[in-house]
Amino acid sequence: MAASTLSSPAPSQLCSSENGMFCASSSQALMVKPTRTSVVGKDKGVRITCQAASIPADRAPDMGKRQLMNLLLLGAISLPTAGMLVPYATFLAPPGRKGAGGGTVAKDAVGNDVIAAEWLKNHGPGDRTLTQGLKGDPTYLVVESDKTLATYGINAVCTHLGCVVPWNAAEKKFICPCHGSQYNNQGRVVRGPAPLVKPLKFLIPTLSSSVTLLITVSTKSMFLISFWNSHWPWLMQILMMER
Repeated sequence: MAASTLSSPAPSQLCSSENGMFCASSSQALMVKPTRTSVVGKDKGVRITCQAASIPADRAPDMGKRQLMNLLLLGAISLPTAGMLVPYATFLAPPGRKGAGGGTVAKDAVGNDVIAAEWLKNHGPGDRTLTQGLKGDPTYLVVESDKTLATYGINAVCTHLGCVVPWNAAEKKFICPCHGSQYNNQGRVVRGPAPLVKPLKFLIPTLSSSVTLLITVSTKSMFLISFWNSHWPWLMQILMMER
């Protein structure tokens, strides 16, 4: 049987002969440095020495907490960025069967394609008329004061509970008949209970043929940009405190 000889360590130190490692101590961290094995007769003697390092135990980094904060920061950055890239991907998608750029051709009340030139002949400045838009959602086409079709359409589905919101010409607002939510002429919430998020807007890329509706880049990402701008300061502050 192999016999081992050990040098006398401090009473509170625990060491390992396999690899260099930290030794437990009540006030400081100790580094173990094993020495070479010497052969005495048929037996092998292993001599182990513990050498104190200059790293206090209370200064050892808490890797679990730091990694958690790094993951939280990464998530806070990645989610808004990914959300903002989705509309760009939609806008740059190749033409699809439903319409130019993969959008949907707007339909009128009887299901016919909306032709911009014909639409403007029958709808005057300030007009907001419902059409069938993306996913069949009711979507307002807006005629500008210069008798041109606006470069956006407004999804008429209330962001509160999904009621269709009619245009009130007298008030110049979209007023929900279900719970009283109100939106201005561009779809911004001016009175709840709807959350402070605009109804979806859609691009209208052509005015000379069928009106094709696409998800616009700016409005889809507006909420994510707002969230990031309002929350990143305290996220950064927490991360710096942990470091």
